[in-house]
Amino acid sequence: MEFNRRQWSYLMAAAALSPWPSPSQELPVIDNPKGNFQFAKGSGPYSSGAVAHDGYEVVHVIFNPLPKLWDAFGIIERHMKSLGRPLHALCGMELRIPKALSIEAFNEFNEPYIERLKGWGTHVDGMNPVARTNVATAVSPVPEPSVYGFSYTIPSDHKGKTFVIAGAGELRSSKLEGSEIVSRGDTSTEGLRAKAKQVLSIMDRRLEVMGLTHAHITQSNVYTVFDIAELMELTIMPALGEAGRHGIRWHFARPPVLEIDFEMDMRGVRQEITLAG
Repeated sequence: MEFNRRQWSYLMAAAALSPWPSPSQELPVIDNPKGNFQFAKGSGPYSSGAVAHDGYEVVHVIFNPLPKLWDAFGIIERHMKSLGRPLHALCGMELRIPKALSIEAFNEFNEPYIERLKGWGTHVDGMNPVARTNVATAVSPVPEPSVYGFSYTIPSDHKGKTFVIAGAGELRSSKLEGSEIVSRGDTSTEGLRAKAKQVLSIMDRRLEVMGLTHAHITQSNVYTVFDIAELMELTIMPALGEAGRHGIRWHFARPPVLEIDFEMDMRGVRQEITLAG
């Protein structure tokens, strides 16, 4: 079968946004001994999630103000060096972009980002271990790609599990068509419910493959510009179980690719700090 340029771009973007590898594959957990964490296989732009080794914990950092994307790499490098931690310990990145992108633009955006991480030597057996969330804030958007936060591992005597789960939108894998958007174009309450259920199922699968449960979650984030009030009581909070006691952080933002309407990510951390960007 031959594909034109747009069809090929769609397939590449679908692979990058897929909730997990194709249905014929498992979602293996790969060890990253240099970074002191394990990660669930994802795609080129990011892993599906990362969980710290025993004797280590994941620390979450938020920038205020947000630095530009390429400036942030330098800040992260200096921060890690100040802690005596290798760049391999980087396990999560949270990006903000000015607006949702076309499939082609999304692929173009990812290329230099991936190459920068490769330049740091963070890849493991050719795979990117760094989980990622990348969204477009709908009000007061950033003027150019920026970094909201990042996560890394440090030595710790903490006995609990700490982790980061990458952002995922309402995509359903299909053996024949790569990925499809659930309830595409339907932002009614029922359409959003179907989207939320799909994303919640992706979150649960990523937790499960890394040996995690809802009890390990300390933060659950939702990224959408649509009203989720009705979904909170009947769909989202019941699905989170005891993790719902921590509430939801609702970011009024759009997922990174046009036509995707609902995204979530999660983490379980003991420490969250703020750095000047």
